[in-house]
Amino acid sequence: MRHRLRLPRALAVLAAASTAITGFAAAPSFAAPTAQTGQQANRAPHPGHLGGIAPTGTAFGLDTHAQTQTGRLAPAQLPPRSPQSAAPQAPKPELAKAPALAESGRAAAGAADTSCTPADFSGRTGADLVGYIKGSTVDCISSLFRITGGDANGVFRQSQMLAVADGLRRAAASYTGDNSTGIYQLVYFLQAGYYVQYYHPGDVGTYDASLTAAVQAALDTLVASPHFLDVNEGNGQVEGQAMILTDSANLQAHYLKTYQQVLNAYNSSWDSSWYMVNFANSVYTPIFRGHQNADYVAAVTADPSLINTLDSFALNHRSMLGGNNSFLDSNAGLETARFIEHPALVNTVRPLIKGLMNVSSITGPTAPLWVGVAGMAAGYDQANCSYYGVCNLPEQLKAAALPVSHTCDSTHTILAQSLTAADLAAVCASLQNQDPFFHKLVKDSGPIAGQYENSLQMVVFASPQDYQTYAGGIYGVSTNNGGITLIGDPSAPANQPISLTYQNGNDGFTAGIWNLNHEYTHALDGRLDMKGDFTQQISVPDVWWIEGVAEYVSYSYRNITDTGAIAEAPKHTYALSTLFQNTYDNSDTTRTYPWGYLAVRFMVEKHPDVVQNMLGHFRTGDYTGGYAVYNSIGTAYDTEFNTWLDACAAGACEVGGAPTAAFSAVPSGLNVQFTDRSTESGGGSIASWAWNFGDGATSTDRSPVHSYTTAGSYTVSLTVTDGNGKSNSVSQSVTVSAVTACTAADTRVLDQNCSRTNQSATAGNLDYYYIYLPAGTTTLKVNSSGGTGTAYLLYNPDSWATPNAYTDGSTTYGTTHQSLTVTNTTAGYRYISLYAQTDFSGVTITTQY
Repeated sequence: MRHRLRLPRALAVLAAASTAITGFAAAPSFAAPTAQTGQQANRAPHPGHLGGIAPTGTAFGLDTHAQTQTGRLAPAQLPPRSPQSAAPQAPKPELAKAPALAESGRAAAGAADTSCTPADFSGRTGADLVGYIKGSTVDCISSLFRITGGDANGVFRQSQMLAVADGLRRAAASYTGDNSTGIYQLVYFLQAGYYVQYYHPGDVGTYDASLTAAVQAALDTLVASPHFLDVNEGNGQVEGQAMILTDSANLQAHYLKTYQQVLNAYNSSWDSSWYMVNFANSVYTPIFRGHQNADYVAAVTADPSLINTLDSFALNHRSMLGGNNSFLDSNAGLETARFIEHPALVNTVRPLIKGLMNVSSITGPTAPLWVGVAGMAAGYDQANCSYYGVCNLPEQLKAAALPVSHTCDSTHTILAQSLTAADLAAVCASLQNQDPFFHKLVKDSGPIAGQYENSLQMVVFASPQDYQTYAGGIYGVSTNNGGITLIGDPSAPANQPISLTYQNGNDGFTAGIWNLNHEYTHALDGRLDMKGDFTQQISVPDVWWIEGVAEYVSYSYRNITDTGAIAEAPKHTYALSTLFQNTYDNSDTTRTYPWGYLAVRFMVEKHPDVVQNMLGHFRTGDYTGGYAVYNSIGTAYDTEFNTWLDACAAGACEVGGAPTAAFSAVPSGLNVQFTDRSTESGGGSIASWAWNFGDGATSTDRSPVHSYTTAGSYTVSLTVTDGNGKSNSVSQSVTVSAVTACTAADTRVLDQNCSRTNQSATAGNLDYYYIYLPAGTTTLKVNSSGGTGTAYLLYNPDSWATPNAYTDGSTTYGTTHQSLTVTNTTAGYRYISLYAQTDFSGVTITTQY
């Protein structure tokens, strides 16, 4: 359930690790990055249209933190996908800090300046203000997105914005292709001004055409720079943010050709730079959000070349699909198709949609393109749904992406993409065992009467990429986040809360399901502690509890140390009395999550009576009364909290770690690739691995390859030991069989227990194979291994296997090690392919039955 909103620091918009949707019928405006209250979230005048979308907040990008969302999104509101790292929790490259620019004669110290208050900006004007902004940190400017009242007027009134726009124009005239002069900070400040003025126009005052003209002049100068398309991290930082500013200033129509220029300039040399990839992806933000702007729609209608550029990009860069930058291609298709909403463009866009769907598929590497385009067709051209084959698209997607259905018990069910029987059992156990843990913590008397939240369906996609691909089309959610929980309408008897999650490899959660226990805590908290819908629940400042208890339970239930919270404790950044005022508006990621954890842990350990008094009010829907319980404490606990923080930082909050051994095995003939899947709970990490392969051989490598000399079944054991000296072991049986070289003259022919070596293909091409399975063959195993590059393994029982036509596949990016096992029922030919996601060579493909 819950409205988890981890607010951005410098690079999070529409971003989250988990989000809550409180109603399925509402169609709110596209949320700004720092979450707004329920009232602010409902600006859209009509479902299916963007309405008055707020200017983009801190920066456009994927985050694994959480965000609020108050209703199912219509197709127009589903945003482009954001850049993601291989591991969602991995940080992006650090933004380069600008040295001071002595434009005003003041040597701003940049990182050395510790002061960052609204008065530091409102107290300066003209060149002095510009110089101060250039020397400020990005985090400092991020904090300005939340100011209100007189501070907002002092910092962002039009005269201040005009001075900064002129400063940006002058800086752009000598732009060096990086952030060495602090130009990024000027762009970012202007973006902050538009954002704050949108939400607080009475505080800031009006902005007129003179500001628009000044910002346009500055951006024109920047775009005209000979360094506009330089390929380096610094330029990517600056220009990516400049593209967002074109949207903030509502100048999308003016920069249509610029967006095309960026897309046409993109090539593989950009791929090694996160910020250059983000620069290319940033143009999709104004292209998407421009649909709310009549001038933009009129400009595209008069000259639809932007649509053709998007379509060409999607067609020409399909080799990216399935890889880390898949979103660049799928977003181009998504934005091509979005123009179908405008009647004057239907005849232009309809055949383009059909063409994109014809070269992609509902499953496999090209699914991100197909699903996004199909969603727009279904949403805006439903009368012609049969033309596209999307008349029941959500059910089509659910059947394709979520074939695994499992009931744990009457209150826990699972719908999944690829969980094994062992995974399903483990997830059921994790959720079921969390129930008594949570009951003991909150001391409830059972579910809140009159609410229909007594069961939860846990939806688990196989990867972050699959979540981004399918969740929006099936459930109408933004997927630029790390998961979402939909609680529906708790007062409706047919209500079924649903958590949308995804697997993220060996991330420490059960079955690798990112945020599994945090999400389930939100569901339990809503069921047992907090009456009503999301708008009711956040009607008072109680985010310290909502997010803090979810963090606290997730870590403490799993017996894991919250190292992020412990790292924050000695800083004493926030008084407890300040944390009690946390809202989704005034709190960034750090204040919301690690500090929420610290506040809840302190209150549970030191003042459980206050927690119980508060929850007693929340359970009846008396949020004002619950807020009064802790607000009336004032600063009385602040000194005690500070002392407790020191003890926490000194080790009192650490949990002793313990390892759990696990591994996977992929045989290829007599060779087996073993991969360590072990996890560590609590503090510490796994320090050593000891393998026994069951044939007398051993290894201390983490993920070894072992070659057996004789076919047969072997019991393989792995013992892991952590830095605390604790050990754990696991064993499983591994079967290998002798494999010989395939002997048929036709190099496409595979056979029983044979392999072909040194296979290769260039990116976007396929190596085709086929095999005859005799009557009585029940199982076929296919493996690929060795060599370099990324090769996807595809299978089709009826015809040549291609990215658009296959029934089973193994598509792990960045490797040639793929494996699949298919069930066979009849004799006949079967078809297998190696698809070159990137160039690959030296690969061995093996078939066994």
